[in-house]
Amino acid sequence: MSKLTHLDERGAARMVDVSAKAVTARQAEAEAVIVLSQEAFDAIVSGDAPKGDVLAAARLAGIMAAKKTAELIPLCHPIPLTRAAVEIEPLPDRHAFRILASAKTRAETGVEMEALTAAAVAALTIYDMVKAIDRGAIIESVRLVSKTGGKSGAYSAAPRKPPLSARRKTALHFSTKPAKAMTHCGRKSSRWSVMLNAPRASLRHHLVVSQPQRRLWRKRNQW
Repeated sequence: MSKLTHLDERGAARMVDVSAKAVTARQAEAEAVIVLSQEAFDAIVSGDAPKGDVLAAARLAGIMAAKKTAELIPLCHPIPLTRAAVEIEPLPDRHAFRILASAKTRAETGVEMEALTAAAVAALTIYDMVKAIDRGAIIESVRLVSKTGGKSGAYSAAPRKPPLSARRKTALHFSTKPAKAMTHCGRKSSRWSVMLNAPRASLRHHLVVSQPQRRLWRKRNQW
């Protein structure tokens, strides 16, 4: 297990000294997903949200947040950004938006936190712009998608699993029709396999009738 560099020997939080590190090109991408109601999603797409252009405001908010990350996250280093961008993709089937924020720099430390902060603040801005319509909007996730540069090298997140609501739901269906007699090696199927495929009323009758009646019933049905 790697040692946390933001803690000193006594376990106190500290700002890491990066002066000995080489200045290299670094970049990172992060994403956030915000899920809305149908009404709020439609208002954003159509441009009819009460506060105006939601996506334009979110993009600008994300870029501004990337530049102010060191002021928001206590132990982050202030670094010169050479690029900060926010792209927003609609996900109509979920009434959601996927925010992809990217940041670049040439510095002694990386820009993962800048990208993550940009994605998170862009999502929060979308919420603020539509909360009059949908106070139940959910910022579903914020995560690092990829990073390059630095001593630790490249990182790429595993593909995202589809949400439970989007997965195909399967269910067991029990037939209420009696199954046809099946044969295996010339022999009829077992009594229990027939019972499992029998009509519910017949099965209930079989369970409650007396033993002589069951024998007669089995003989009549050629068990």
